[in-house]
Amino acid sequence: MDLDVTARLKGTRTRYIVHEFFTNTFHYPLASIILELLLHDALSYLYEIDPYVIISAAVIQAMFYGSWLHRGLNRQFVGNLIAPAIYTLFEVSLEGMEFFESPHHIAYWGFAIAIGITQQVRDGTANEELHDAMIMLESVVRTCIFLALYMILEVLKDGYSSYGEFMASASHQFVVMVIPLLGMVFGFANINTERYHNVLMRTAQQLREYSEWFLGTDLLSKAVNNPEVLSLKRHERSMVFTDIRGFTRWSETRSPEEVVAVMNAYYEAAEPVWVKYQAIKVKLTADEIMLVFSSPEAAAEAAIAMLEAVRPLLEIHGLGVGTGIHTGPVVEGVMGGNARKSYDLLGDSVNTAKRLCDNAELNEILASTDMYYVLGSDYLFGNQREIEAKGKAEPVKVRPLFRGLISNDVV
Repeated sequence: MDLDVTARLKGTRTRYIVHEFFTNTFHYPLASIILELLLHDALSYLYEIDPYVIISAAVIQAMFYGSWLHRGLNRQFVGNLIAPAIYTLFEVSLEGMEFFESPHHIAYWGFAIAIGITQQVRDGTANEELHDAMIMLESVVRTCIFLALYMILEVLKDGYSSYGEFMASASHQFVVMVIPLLGMVFGFANINTERYHNVLMRTAQQLREYSEWFLGTDLLSKAVNNPEVLSLKRHERSMVFTDIRGFTRWSETRSPEEVVAVMNAYYEAAEPVWVKYQAIKVKLTADEIMLVFSSPEAAAEAAIAMLEAVRPLLEIHGLGVGTGIHTGPVVEGVMGGNARKSYDLLGDSVNTAKRLCDNAELNEILASTDMYYVLGSDYLFGNQREIEAKGKAEPVKVRPLFRGLISNDVV
């Protein structure tokens, strides 16, 4: 399922359908209906089924074509032929082949084919110049819809016998010259609009990616719809802290590039774990990984899975990790000054989880007694012991966590 932020950037299926209807599909039917109203008695024409058939055909095309565009399917040529096909089939069933004696019925197919070709080539080419040329050509073709139907109206009403006779009128010359030029102007405007839109979309995608790095996917999605989720509030959270034992000493004899390569591999090995168990917050600080979860079960399963994921990688370099897990109240939300803020959480529960991590032995997961009581007998713990934790007046009781639930699907 797409994230809400992704859907907001891309647009909904309904928006695509509505956009397709008003920017493409309905243009010719609208001009054709106006032509019919001017050629016949307007009131009697509105009582006929014809205008409602052509509008319904346009709606059906917009629904199919708009849905295809929303799904990223390149069916522009076929998409533009849906409405004229439906309209033609219905009218031929009523009028027979006399339907094709009306020039504007033939023109419907001509413009649908022309627009379909320009759109198919436009979206199917990687050549920027050809892409822009197709936008320009489509705009000219689209404005010529009204020119063509205007000429048909004049010929049918006033009975011009030739194109030369039609063009003898200065007003006709004006219309024939101005409308295609307006199409070119609209084409330039559409090219600039599309380029600007593409820049905005690329920028929005980059900002989304950067935001996900700091907020996480789930939190960003929620914050887009409801900014209040970022306000400071008290929550019950479960924290996992993991850091590499002996990392500072190990890195002293390695090049910065080698250290960075190992760190990135370490993070990449751990990432599927925090994604699977839906960490609310992920904080990477040098060799330390901090994960925050909404449930103790998710935190415990993630701690076990992460140890299994990073241990083979680190053992190659003679390294290992220590892990601490704790659950309790925190204050969570956006904090900072006026110019710089970050989403974080504070409280003694966070400090406790960090101290447990500091005191964990190599490849050991230390759980607080709060975590032990919450998780119950479904998890395998070792014997209780006490540790001296920095900043704590009394020794902290802990238990090593050896095994989680038989099912690893807790989220």
